[in-house]
Amino acid sequence: MIKTLEIFWQFFLLGWTSFGGPAAHIGYFRHAFVERLQWLSDEQYSQLVALSQFLPGPGSSQVGFAIGYRRAGLLGGCAAFVGFTLPSFVILLAIAMSSHAFFDASWYQGVIAGLKLLAVVVVADAIIQMYRSFCQRSLTVALCVFSAAILLIVPGVLAQMAVLVLAAGIGWRWLPASTDKHENYRIKVWPLVLFGGLLLLLPLVAGQRPLLTLFSDFYQAGSMVFGGGHVVLPLLQNTTKDLINTDTFLTGYAAAQAIPGPMFTLSAYLGYFASESMPVLGAVIATIAIFLPGFLLVIGMLHAWQAVAGRARVAGAISGINASVVGLLVAAMYSPVFVSAVHTSLELVLALVGFYLLRVRRWPVYWLVGLAIVLGVLILKA
Repeated sequence: MIKTLEIFWQFFLLGWTSFGGPAAHIGYFRHAFVERLQWLSDEQYSQLVALSQFLPGPGSSQVGFAIGYRRAGLLGGCAAFVGFTLPSFVILLAIAMSSHAFFDASWYQGVIAGLKLLAVVVVADAIIQMYRSFCQRSLTVALCVFSAAILLIVPGVLAQMAVLVLAAGIGWRWLPASTDKHENYRIKVWPLVLFGGLLLLLPLVAGQRPLLTLFSDFYQAGSMVFGGGHVVLPLLQNTTKDLINTDTFLTGYAAAQAIPGPMFTLSAYLGYFASESMPVLGAVIATIAIFLPGFLLVIGMLHAWQAVAGRARVAGAISGINASVVGLLVAAMYSPVFVSAVHTSLELVLALVGFYLLRVRRWPVYWLVGLAIVLGVLILKA
């Protein structure tokens, strides 16, 4: 129980401060759980990141769930999910209930501007650390550069998946590990059966039951999305178009980009408006439904993935994926993280100072969060 509470608290703190989307979240998680708390090694963390790239659902939230699950079982995974998701859920629910009461306030915009700069700093630090760990050979450096170049020129989920598959193939062929560890596969069947059963049966049994239909619609969206939060938006817009007008949807989208935590908690905002009779319950149901499929797949595949990762050829494929993920982070560092945060020379200077304080002076991230908020309100407010 103590471990579970510790997991909840660590992720709860991150849930209030993790701005910048999935790329930034990976940086925040690495800083917290690999460097500061040392709950897992760089290699173990890279395996979780690699697994999340090939499963549908919210990538960074799946990594967080897997960290909690590794540390304290199913309760630990649930504690990580609730802790990381609760802040953004509360914020988006409050925004839905208050209907733009403070969204346009200059002080709020200043806070967001400061924290977006912090995301630039954290992602840049993560790129350097991961580059040093995963790009130690000329081929892995080439994969990193190639992946970044392709994703900068041709952004999108299909390009991302193609690059990762190609990197895995190259790693399989030319980067095998020196040792071959043979471990037993431990696929958990019940989560995979539950995932498939809900995916196939929910649309058939939902009928005219509004809340069950809501759960089914958001579960389908979470089951079909590869590539993270922004990719789920077209599916959600199509799912809710008969229940929510375009202006309301776009307001929620803007709010979800401006707050910390996973983009998938946009489902809380949409669920509130999609359920007229019980809006708060609708927000809870939509949020659970959209995250559930990705977490069921993590539970089913995590131990098997770790066993498979010990094979020489598979380890080579993971090395290729890890190098490609660094390139993916470089591309994400530019867009959307950098281009959405840095518009003036002053903002660039503040980002450089923040990077110096984190990288050289080793300031804790929560100190930088406070500094980013103060500077945002005093200097960067609209």
